[in-house]
Amino acid sequence: MTGPTSSNANLGIYCVLAGMFLISMNDMFIKAMSGDYPLHQIIAMRSGIGIILTFGVLMYEGGFSLLNTGKPALHILRGLLIVFANSAIYAAIVAMPLATANALYFVAPLFVTLLSIPILGEKVGPRRFAAIGVGFVGVLIMMGPEVAAGASGLGWIVVLPVLAAAGYGLMSVLTRKLGATSRASALTIHLQVAFLIVSGIMYLVAGDGRFVTADSSASAQFLLRAWVWPAPEDTLVIAGLGAMSAVIGYLLTQAYRLSNASAVAPFEYVLLIYSLFWGWTVFGEWPAPTVFIGAAIVIASGVYVFVREGRRRS
Repeated sequence: MTGPTSSNANLGIYCVLAGMFLISMNDMFIKAMSGDYPLHQIIAMRSGIGIILTFGVLMYEGGFSLLNTGKPALHILRGLLIVFANSAIYAAIVAMPLATANALYFVAPLFVTLLSIPILGEKVGPRRFAAIGVGFVGVLIMMGPEVAAGASGLGWIVVLPVLAAAGYGLMSVLTRKLGATSRASALTIHLQVAFLIVSGIMYLVAGDGRFVTADSSASAQFLLRAWVWPAPEDTLVIAGLGAMSAVIGYLLTQAYRLSNASAVAPFEYVLLIYSLFWGWTVFGEWPAPTVFIGAAIVIASGVYVFVREGRRRS
């Protein structure tokens, strides 16, 4: 596989930076709506609007023929991975501070670097392996107090952002692999279709709220709450989520098409700054000191991986 040019690599980084800002807004709005709507209803409404907008981009880039793929199994796997990652991180966001969930989720770039070895054939030396190990120590520091607290704390819910990161990491390297022969708009539409199909299945299985009770955790209620007709005052927010969904999907798909996965992924750390801002100003949240310590370790390890990647390519 031919490596990306310098200009393309820079454009991929810009796409990630813009995508992270929109993701932070998306997370903030979804958390704000989590007490009124189930997750998969929000995702279905968001994806329904997003796919219409993305079809417009598809027509501009070449038309419906771009949707044809010679690797349907990989596209299906990629779609299921992003649905899993989104479900896990949003289930965590409703039960913990926004910045805490995203700080734990920051292990995703380390997963990207690890998975780029067997899937993309990228080379990772012993120093970067050591940095990845240090990054996972940072995750344990963030998770430790909550896991130790058990039922009195977040308990098992604290693991959800890490599981989401693993799913997102694998999805990202598959995007890089499939992006060699597929356009960003087509890859984005495949994801939107996956969201719509899984959301439809969730509606058929749990749309009446039969699996949730008043004693269920906040995360379980968000995942399994009964679907309701949207309130008129929420329609503008839902439309905005749909537009952001289309733009986010396109930006991140372009980022991993244009740049090496292990190079562009560390720039996703800017999401922590945005999450801290929204969590503090909108929800009055502030993470525990261990979250800042662990996040600093994870970010430092990710930046080191990026620096080593840059030196290897120079």
